[in-house]
Amino acid sequence: MAFSVSRLRQGAQYLSFLILIYGGRIGVHLGPALPCFGCPFVPGCGGHCYLMGLQGYIGFGMNAAALAGMGLWRALGWMLVFVVLVAILGKTWCGWICPFGLVQDWLSAWRKKFGIRERMISAPARERLALVKYGFLIYLVTIPPLVSAGLLPEDFYLPFCNICPGKSILPLFAGETKYLALNLDNAVTLGFSLALLIVTGVTVVGMFFKERFFCIFCPLLALIHLLKPLSALRLVKTPASCVGCGNCRRACPMDIEAVEKDRADAQTDECLHCARCVESCPSSAALELKFVNAGLVVSSRAGRAGRGEPS
Repeated sequence: MAFSVSRLRQGAQYLSFLILIYGGRIGVHLGPALPCFGCPFVPGCGGHCYLMGLQGYIGFGMNAAALAGMGLWRALGWMLVFVVLVAILGKTWCGWICPFGLVQDWLSAWRKKFGIRERMISAPARERLALVKYGFLIYLVTIPPLVSAGLLPEDFYLPFCNICPGKSILPLFAGETKYLALNLDNAVTLGFSLALLIVTGVTVVGMFFKERFFCIFCPLLALIHLLKPLSALRLVKTPASCVGCGNCRRACPMDIEAVEKDRADAQTDECLHCARCVESCPSSAALELKFVNAGLVVSSRAGRAGRGEPS
C-alpha cells in the first residue's frame, strides 16, 4: 500500500462534494436515494439523502390515495436503489462521499491548525451517545404515519429534516441562508426552526472540538449499519498479525475501541470505512478493507515505510 489512502479519500470527498452540492446546475441528478447527507434543500444539488424519501414513503404508506398518486413501484424502486448502493459501497458513503462529512473534516483541520486539542469522549459515554442515532431513526419513521393519520399537523411531515443540521449548513455553500432564520408561520414551524438553530449550533461547536462529531448521532449511519449483512464491503482483522501498537484506534476519527481488540470483525455501527486504521497499521495484512473476498486496502509495513512513516 505505497500510495496514500488519505489523499485518495480526500480527492473522492472533494469530487463528491462538488457533484452533490452543485451538480444539478450542470444537469447532474443522482436521485433521492443516496446513502449520504446530500441535502435536497441545497439549490441545484446533484442528488440527496434517502432519509427525506424514507419519511415521505412511510407517510404515504398510511395514505392509500397519496401512495397511489405517487406510485407504489416508484417508492419501492428508490428503496431498492438505496439498498443496492449500500450493498455495493457500504459505509464508504460516510467516510469517502458524504458532503457533510467533509465539512466536519474541514472544521477538524482548522482546529488542528489553531493547535487546539480534540476533546475526547469516554467509552461508556460514547456507547450511550451512539444510541441517539437509533432514537433519531425511530423518530423519523414513526412521526410521518401520525401525520398521515391526521393525529399531527402537516408541518410535522418531515420530522428529521426539520431539525437536521445538514439543512441549515449545506445550503450555505450554495448561497442559501433562509434556513438559519425562524419560520413564524405557526407554532409548529417556529418550534422546528428554533430547534434547528439549536441543533446546528451544538453540532458546529461539537464538530470543531470532536472529529466527526455528528456521525455519532447520524440516523443514516444507523440505517446503513442495519443493512450490514448485505454489504459486500467489510473491515476485517487478523488478530494473529496484530502487534498491539494501538495506531488503528488513534487514527480512527470515531475512536472505535473494537478495531484494536483481538476479534476478526472490527467493524462496529460507528465505523465509516474511511480506512485510516488500515493505513496507519504497521503490520502486514493485520487489517483489511475487503470487497467480498478481495482486499481493496490492506495494511502493510512496507507501505508505511514508503510514506516515510515509522514502522
